[in-house]
Amino acid sequence: MLRILSRKRWNLLKIRQYNPPNFFNPSISSHQFCPQFDFSSSGCSQVRFFSSGYSLIRGNFENSCRIEGGFLRNFSFVGSKRRFCSGSSRESMEYDVVIVGAGPAGLSAAIRLKQLCKEKDVDLSICVVEKGAEVGAHILSGNVFEPRALDELIPEWKQEQAPIDTPISSDKFWFLTRDRALSLPSPFDNKGNYIISLSQLVRWMATKAEELGVEIYPGFAASEILYNKNHKVTGIATNDMGIAKDGSRKDNFQRGVELKGMWRVTLLSEGCRGSLSEKIIKEYKLREKGNAQHQTYALGIKEVWEIDASKHQPGFVLHTLGWPLDYNTYGGSFLYHMKDNLVSVGLVVALNYQNPFLNPYEEFQKLKHHPAIKPMLEGGSVIQYGARTLNEGGFQAFDYGLVPGLTMSAIEHYILRGRSPWTLKHGKPDHEATNVANLHSPIDYPKPDGVISFDMPTSLYRSNTNHDHDQPAHLRLKDPLIPQEVNFPKFAGPESRYCPARVYEYLPDDSGDMKLQINSQNCLHCKACDIKDPKQNIVWKVPEGGGGPGYSVM
Repeated sequence: MLRILSRKRWNLLKIRQYNPPNFFNPSISSHQFCPQFDFSSSGCSQVRFFSSGYSLIRGNFENSCRIEGGFLRNFSFVGSKRRFCSGSSRESMEYDVVIVGAGPAGLSAAIRLKQLCKEKDVDLSICVVEKGAEVGAHILSGNVFEPRALDELIPEWKQEQAPIDTPISSDKFWFLTRDRALSLPSPFDNKGNYIISLSQLVRWMATKAEELGVEIYPGFAASEILYNKNHKVTGIATNDMGIAKDGSRKDNFQRGVELKGMWRVTLLSEGCRGSLSEKIIKEYKLREKGNAQHQTYALGIKEVWEIDASKHQPGFVLHTLGWPLDYNTYGGSFLYHMKDNLVSVGLVVALNYQNPFLNPYEEFQKLKHHPAIKPMLEGGSVIQYGARTLNEGGFQAFDYGLVPGLTMSAIEHYILRGRSPWTLKHGKPDHEATNVANLHSPIDYPKPDGVISFDMPTSLYRSNTNHDHDQPAHLRLKDPLIPQEVNFPKFAGPESRYCPARVYEYLPDDSGDMKLQINSQNCLHCKACDIKDPKQNIVWKVPEGGGGPGYSVM
């Protein structure tokens, strides 16, 4: 079947294999699009391929096409590259449902909707847009996986070769001091759970969604909410591509695309601190209407190691509290033995920490040198590095410090069993929790040894992060004077420490004054700056689609 949806200059094509099986060339996979067709000589000015097999093609069809042996023939295009890239209006494509974000939430929603369509004998067009270069490229998590939800969504996941094959074999919980690891009763029940890579799982989920007819477009960043005249959401628009730093249009400029939900359903599944989700929350005053408290967050920093086979224990799970964090800072570490001699190790730090000199990245490097952790990693090598913020919730007594928090958590878990008659309220928002610098002393972090601990550039290289340098900065300041007039003199420049990718640096100018330099190309899309900046002066917007980290096993 050949499907052509003409939208003036945009044309959406896809080849799918249907019965009878010899209708197409069986050698063409779902990820190969007409390998014998020469787009470069056809007058087509821009071709973008998607994991679904669809291609957005910049150009106009002059003639129809036919299929021979599974390949497209007799295509011709009219117009020039400049003509098709200089339009001022955006093209519009309509779907019954538009989903932003090809993570576990967005893909689960798409799959379930298609399943309901099959059950009800209806057909809804569903598209998913993803800002990562490919599905899973921006997905990072621990990850201990409870399969109950997947059992309901795709009961045959085991037979369908889902990348879920390392059941948890042992579970330990330690309290760390500087030199010791004290074993505590584990508050987790991980029986029947698995250790997985979430980025690998969502790639598999994407194939299941595509098999059901979901159209997935990675490499396109949703940057704008669309409204109708009654101020109701009608869809989203992707950002323009090919804009230079100075705002001029480069030769490869192309306008964003409007994706509208004909069903008037637009589902935002961007993950923690989604930029469009935050806009919607503020626009409709959702927290005020629900009398909700502010959200609290944590920053998770993670590495995947390949270790010596003699040290590998598939399914081993370790969680810790305590060192290297002080007793006033909530957080903990994890270490999970995956398959193939791989180990995930990471540190989670609540972003309501008070000390502006605290550096989550450096705390993570210290953690790996603990005498109970270091032997597990020695002789191994780091495969990938990454970081991401996460929504915090659950046990809240930790607002009062580690020891009171542990006590309250034990009462809540072992005695009250989740039936406590009270609800504790959050303290200050995370950005207001940061103390002024003169209340604390600077922290002297040890230099990395290059074996267990590493400097930031080395780790950043392992994240496979890439952005086109010649594009408008997606990290902007509401007031460019706040860094040198407030953040640096009052808080000692905390953005240079809470960022796990050295996006923010204070450097002396010609007169010796410290000025903030923003290295947007380093950004891991973790959103820590959007959350922790003391004056909420940093605005995080999506960069061009396809940029950012390139995770594969996180």
